[in-house]
Amino acid sequence: MDRGQFAVYQLKNIPGNRELRFRPYKELLEKGIRISISSYGKVYEGRLEASDSPDNIRIRLQRKLPRTFSGHSLSVSDVFVLNRDDAITSYYLEKQGFSILPDFFRKSSAGTLINIDTADYRIEGKEGMWLAYDSIVVGGREFFLMERTDSGFSDPRVVLDETGRIAVDDVHNGFDDVVRAKISQIVGEKESSRPQPEQKVSLENWQKAYENGEYLRSAEISGEQNYNMIDGLMNNLPAKPRVIGKRISVLDRLHLKQARISAKRNRPELQAAEEQEMERKQT
Repeated sequence: MDRGQFAVYQLKNIPGNRELRFRPYKELLEKGIRISISSYGKVYEGRLEASDSPDNIRIRLQRKLPRTFSGHSLSVSDVFVLNRDDAITSYYLEKQGFSILPDFFRKSSAGTLINIDTADYRIEGKEGMWLAYDSIVVGGREFFLMERTDSGFSDPRVVLDETGRIAVDDVHNGFDDVVRAKISQIVGEKESSRPQPEQKVSLENWQKAYENGEYLRSAEISGEQNYNMIDGLMNNLPAKPRVIGKRISVLDRLHLKQARISAKRNRPELQAAEEQEMERKQT
């Protein structure tokens, strides 16, 4: 899903999802059930307007479902996923309002040290034990809001990436605009630091090119008989003009003329000498 879009996910119609369907999120948590994208399928994807929120999207879809909406009418247990400037937030539809799903796109890669279930975690340079309180996905990477287990809600928190590195320190208002901007900057810097793939030279209209992919010299292009003879050397003109009767063939005369033009381009002194000779004949 691209930035500036939202998607609607609904539970797959399989027997294993019966106990999840139409249940409040709090009830599922009390039963120890985690909501994961693996149980869901995407039924709609649309453009996210600047003024859009989960509430007005819900109202809009309840009034009329788009033609491309492939699921049933909205109900409890559906999930809205909003991607605003690469910051992805998931919302669980309740009978009234929404519950934020911090781990809907939960990862389990080998390099991941932090997840939403992390508790009693020690952060380098920080005192006490920490637990994951919330998470957000930005640019395909997940970041976790950590708080101390032995402190109050008003104490500063810390944002860690999946590997346990501090992304944003001294956080007071959760994933507010300032924190999201800092995370986006971190993601952007990492993307720009990746080695860029080597740009290959397009062959365009040429039928043959150097093995190193460079363009051919214009002198050769104008002098060779055809593109099959482009090889970096001006060596494909006829060694001796073909004579038809007492006349040189038109094609060979054209090739010889092209060779003279090419030589003048590469050696300006020849062109100057020819111009002087033409002026002498005219006087």
